[in-house]
Amino acid sequence: MVLVPGRLWRWGPVGRAAGAGLGAGVLFGAFVLVESAAWAGAVVVFVVLGVYYGIRVARRMDRLRPAARDMKGADRAAVVHAARGGGTVADPRLVPAVVEYAGAPHRAAEEDRQRRWVVVSVTVFAAALAVHDTLTGSIGSIGETVASWLVVALFLGDLLWWPHSRARLPARADRAAASARRATDAGRPADGP
Repeated sequence: MVLVPGRLWRWGPVGRAAGAGLGAGVLFGAFVLVESAAWAGAVVVFVVLGVYYGIRVARRMDRLRPAARDMKGADRAAVVHAARGGGTVADPRLVPAVVEYAGAPHRAAEEDRQRRWVVVSVTVFAAALAVHDTLTGSIGSIGETVASWLVVALFLGDLLWWPHSRARLPARADRAAASARRATDAGRPADGP
């Protein structure tokens, strides 16, 4: 959910699955094409991983933010845009949704933190394979070596760059929720006689 572009929230569950799956399928299919130059393998990986990842992302989005199911696509996208940017939402009826959304990046980050050891393990394994491919490869296996190092770069990016970026998202969502609460409080009549 954290990596998913905000515009995917505009779509329904099938559209979100297709959008997320398309991106993942193209990425992993391209790796197979670079590594093996086999179009059939790239198409199989595109379809299988695209469908799997698309369904997984759409289900995770719905699970982490169940209130979004009852909203229109444009409203979901406006809430996500305001929360991810740390700003306010223009439509006052969406203020409660911004407050509700603020918890989703925290829950997603906690789930990701629990799985961090998997990313570290796969990165070490991918680096070992890339070194092996580099040392034992021949001229005909340049694609395999390039694909191996691209996988290492992808996982290193996830380990080194992504935690800092991911930490900013919940903080921005908290700022947007606080702003929404202030706007709600400012609009309420004062208590008392």
